[in-house]
Amino acid sequence: RAGAMDFDDLLLQMFRLLYQNPDNVRQKYQRQFRYLLVDEFQDTNSLQYEIIKLLVMYHGSANNICVVGDDAQSIYSFRGATIENILQFESDFPDLQTFKLEQNYRSTQYIVEAANEVINHNKRQIQKKIWTHKTEGSKIKINKSMTETEEGKRVADMIIEQKNRYNLSNKDFVILYRTNGQSRVFEEQLRRFNIPYK
Repeated sequence: RAGAMDFDDLLLQMFRLLYQNPDNVRQKYQRQFRYLLVDEFQDTNSLQYEIIKLLVMYHGSANNICVVGDDAQSIYSFRGATIENILQFESDFPDLQTFKLEQNYRSTQYIVEAANEVINHNKRQIQKKIWTHKTEGSKIKINKSMTETEEGKRVADMIIEQKNRYNLSNKDFVILYRTNGQSRVFEEQLRRFNIPYK
């Protein structure tokens, strides 16, 4: 009886297909995909990395694979992503060339320096020093809230305070959050304070 397969099942079946059929199926795909590019490599899981290695091992060198990623930006461990893949890559492919893109074009100096300080606490990492040409900018403020409702109210209060103090308009503000589910509490507080938003 056929059952439904999710994404993890598809990965497992792909791995089995390549691993158990080296002379026909694996070689076919190794010849078809001579070069492999993996973006956001820090967010791959162990099974994805094994599939990647099976696809490129036929060519026998790191010249046929390019991975792009940042060990300091791995955020999907809850979905099985492992930072070990990017940390292990150099020993799996010893002939590799590494290009560090250390200039940050978006953030101001205070933000970049704070990020470097946080990253320095990582026990295992690829050493790098992020820098920017942008000026210092505003200092970072950390506000601690006990609940998400308190956080939403505090953000709305800050918007009102900044608007009044510096004669700013709503279009001068943006609220960044990690997942869509977090927007609800901010929207509730913005409506409560009659702050229109998009």
